[in-house]
Amino acid sequence: MANSKYEYVRLFEQPDNLLPQTWIVVRIDGRGFHKLSDKYGFEKPNDRRALDLMNAAAVSVMKDLPDLTIAYGVSDEYSFVFHPNCELFERRSAKLVTTIVSGFTAAYVYQWPKFFPDKPLQLSNLPTFDGRAVQYPNASILRDYMSWRQVDCHINNLYNTTFWSMVLIGGMTNVEAEKELQGTVSSDKNEILFSRFGINYNNEPEFFKKGSVVYRQYQLQEPEAVGTTTAHTQQDDEPISQLSRTQQEKIRKLRRKAQVVVEHVDIIKDDFWLRRPWLLSGKPGKIPVE
Repeated sequence: MANSKYEYVRLFEQPDNLLPQTWIVVRIDGRGFHKLSDKYGFEKPNDRRALDLMNAAAVSVMKDLPDLTIAYGVSDEYSFVFHPNCELFERRSAKLVTTIVSGFTAAYVYQWPKFFPDKPLQLSNLPTFDGRAVQYPNASILRDYMSWRQVDCHINNLYNTTFWSMVLIGGMTNVEAEKELQGTVSSDKNEILFSRFGINYNNEPEFFKKGSVVYRQYQLQEPEAVGTTTAHTQQDDEPISQLSRTQQEKIRKLRRKAQVVVEHVDIIKDDFWLRRPWLLSGKPGKIPVE
């Protein structure tokens, strides 16, 4: 780049590199999605089409960025996880966040007609997302973060299922239902659902109760084969940055070959992580034999 008298303005740019050897979570959220869901008539308490669209956009992001390890989504929120070994964009926060937010938004808008063919988007009501990057020092805390989001999914879904049953089936107003649910605990909501509407919350779809987990699928391992150390305390491997560029690119190619899957499973217990050791190790596993 040629020098000029105006180049001094670059001095105002501040570095935003994230700490090395930490897990990076980029969490995105829909902006004004309450208004958007009303505008396009999303079903209450859960619109399967809208959730499938969120998952489709997340899969697109995962395929585009092989450096991503796993993602978790619920409602209009998605968390994308980079392994501590990741050196993408020199770990610059703004680059990581904007790449994911823009990629997710583009995929969401592009695929909208597939899931809502009868409800074309309007320029005055386009879906948009914001995002932030948070760092976690070890795998244990990263797993606690993921568990927190899944617990939050359950809490919110139980509340919303009860609330909208009281409104849509029970004929109550929003204010009346909200007032009655104030101070209730999970057992109270389960009782309301079963006694008034014959709904057993345990039989509700796992999709809605557990949210969506997106990751690259390799051959599953039996927990015994991984060792006795739990996944919750498993140590991260040596930094990929210490590998040659050729080795790093080989790992990315292996990741691109893996199928990206969407599942609705428990990610709080150790079993999920023990059977998928590549999620915490940062190294690709073996491609499943078809």
